[in-house]
Amino acid sequence: MKRKRAAAAIGLSLLSATVMAQLAEFGIEGMGVVSTPATEVRATVSPDGQRIVWGSTDRSGGAGGWDLWQARLDGKRWLDPQPLPINSQDKDFDPFFSADGRWLYFFSNRAGGQGGDDLWRASVKADGGWGKPENLGPGVNTRGDEWAPASSADGQRLLFASNGHGGAGRHDLFVARWDGKAFVAPQPVPGINTAADEFDAAWLEDGRAILFARSTDVDAQPIQLLLAQCDGQRYGAAAAWTLSFNTADAATLGPVVDWSRPREVLVTGAARSPRAGKLDIYRALAPQVTGTAGCS
Repeated sequence: MKRKRAAAAIGLSLLSATVMAQLAEFGIEGMGVVSTPATEVRATVSPDGQRIVWGSTDRSGGAGGWDLWQARLDGKRWLDPQPLPINSQDKDFDPFFSADGRWLYFFSNRAGGQGGDDLWRASVKADGGWGKPENLGPGVNTRGDEWAPASSADGQRLLFASNGHGGAGRHDLFVARWDGKAFVAPQPVPGINTAADEFDAAWLEDGRAILFARSTDVDAQPIQLLLAQCDGQRYGAAAAWTLSFNTADAATLGPVVDWSRPREVLVTGAARSPRAGKLDIYRALAPQVTGTAGCS
């Protein structure tokens, strides 16, 4: 099953890249609204920038404990946090908006899947509502666990983690392609997978670099975010992202590029300050990309 992610104040909210550059290397996202005393993990912002969705393992008021939550933008503040109506009594986690805003991808172990944690998606309606969740099918899902779906900007590729497709060991990163009906034929991300757990990945600049989480055991932690650049065929040696709380003895994970501000990344961690709870959502400038196309 999914790793155990050891995750107030009045609602501040998202900071622009300019403000962050002037004040600090990062800012906490939605203090008291998004980031709370609970455990918040992996946030995604809609392409129009008007709503944010994230996962929580222990926030009260949801359907099943591991639930998806959303808040809306009012001026410069996130307000009105609510559990999504697509939540089940099972685990619902790892949300990701598609670049066109039509879909919200996530994982769930609800009934109707292939087994374990499966990848699902729900349509985003024009009025802001949600369609019925649909399983992504056996092209990507297995009897094992699939986590952290992230579609490419053109919607033709799906990046995700799995321990059910073979690979180098434990959880590995894969890319599946859209064949017009489903995502199929997952292939290992070149140059990344090891005997450890690799998961929670984000493509930077459409795959010229990749930011991802690695842990020797996701259930025990620590978890660190690593950055690797593409040389045109495979990703080179990965190095720790130089974010101050992304240390070798901490839990830092869940990077997602903000489609509405593509030079900014939302990330999960536990900074010394500001801090709201166990694990919080932070916003930082995306790492520098020096790689080339060809790895995604």
